[in-house]
Amino acid sequence: MHRSRKASPARCVSLALLAAVTALAGCERGLPDSPAASATGPSGCPAVQARAKAAVARAERTDVPWNGPTSGPRAVSGKTIVFVAQTMTNPGVAGVAKGLREAAKVIGWNVRVIDGEGTPAGIQAALSEAVALRPPGIVIGGFDPDSTSQQVQRANAAGIPLIGWHAVTSPGPSTKPKLFTNITTDVGDVAAISAQWVVAHSRGNAGVVLFTDASIPFARHKSELIRKGLATCAGVRLLAYENIPIPDTSSRTAREVSTLLARFGSRWSYSVAINDLYFADAAPAFRAAGERGAGPPFNIGAGDGDPSAFQRINGDQYQAATVPEPLTLQGWQIADEFNRAFSGRPASGYVAPVHVSTAANSEGTSSWDPSGYRQAYRKIWGR
Repeated sequence: MHRSRKASPARCVSLALLAAVTALAGCERGLPDSPAASATGPSGCPAVQARAKAAVARAERTDVPWNGPTSGPRAVSGKTIVFVAQTMTNPGVAGVAKGLREAAKVIGWNVRVIDGEGTPAGIQAALSEAVALRPPGIVIGGFDPDSTSQQVQRANAAGIPLIGWHAVTSPGPSTKPKLFTNITTDVGDVAAISAQWVVAHSRGNAGVVLFTDASIPFARHKSELIRKGLATCAGVRLLAYENIPIPDTSSRTAREVSTLLARFGSRWSYSVAINDLYFADAAPAFRAAGERGAGPPFNIGAGDGDPSAFQRINGDQYQAATVPEPLTLQGWQIADEFNRAFSGRPASGYVAPVHVSTAANSEGTSSWDPSGYRQAYRKIWGR
C-alpha cells in the first residue's frame, strides 16, 4: 500500500489548529511511497484519526436506551397498508417490510406487499396498482418518488398518506415530493461514521474502493458524503468509485471485484458500500482470488445490516462491519407514523441513532435490534 509523504511546515496545518477544525485532515494528501508518522505509529492524519476513534467507540455501544416517542394517539383499528418495494431482493427493504408486518399484527392491521422487482417500469406498475387499491396508506419502500411522480401525484390527490423508507435524502416530512414522513437514520451520520471507521481501523492509512448505486438519489448522496469523509484524512486514498445498481449486484459485482483486485492488488485495503448486499456478491470473487475472509480488504457496509451481513461479520467472511438500520424498529415506526396520520397528528420526528456492528459487539445476533421500542409503541397504542 502506498503511504503519504511526510508534510513540510508549508504543507501541514498545526496540530493545535487541527484539534479545532474537525472537517479537515492534518496534512495535504501526499505523494506515494513516502513515510508519515505519529506518536502511535504510521498515520496519515493523527488528529482526524483520534476523533474518528472516539466517534466509532460511541457508535459501537449496544446499551443505548430508547430515545423515541413515548406519547401519541391510541391505535386506530381496521387498516390495510400497502408496502410498495423497490425490490424484495434488497434485504433492507425486505427487513423493514417484515418489521411493519410484525407491528401491524400488534396494532390490528393488515399489510400487502407489492414488489417493483427493481426496474423503473416494475416500480411504476407496482405503485400504480397500490394507488388503484385506494388503501388508507402506502409505503414508498426504498425507491425515488420522483421516478414515479405521476403515481405519487395521484396518491396525493386521493388523500392517501405516503410514508417513505429511504425514499428521499433526509428523515422527516417532505413537501416535494409530498410524504407524510420519510424514515431513515440520518444519512450524514451514516456516511460520517462509515468513513470514520475506515480512518480509525486503518490508523489513517488506507486504499479504499467505494461501491454505490447512482440511480438512487439517496444512495448517491450517501456515497458522496462518504467520499468527503474519507478525504478528511491525508493517508486515505480513494482508489475507485464503483457504480453498480442494486438490482445488478448479483451479475456485476464479482466481475468488477476481480478487475479491481487485478488493478490495485495490495493497495486495496478497505471497502465501503452503500448497502451490505455488495459484499454478499463480492465474496466469491475474493475467495477465488485467495483473499482471506478476515481481510484485507476490510469491508464495511453503510447500510442496511441484514442477517446475511451479520453472518459474514461474525464468521470473518469478507465483511468486518456494518452501519445497520434498525429494520424491525423502522417497520414499527412506519406503523406508528401512519397511526398519527390517521389520527390527524403530525409525524413523530423520531430518527434512530447511528450504530456500528462488528463481531465484537454483535454477540452472534443477526440484526441490530435496539431495546425499548416495542414496549414504548405498545404503550402508545394501548396494545
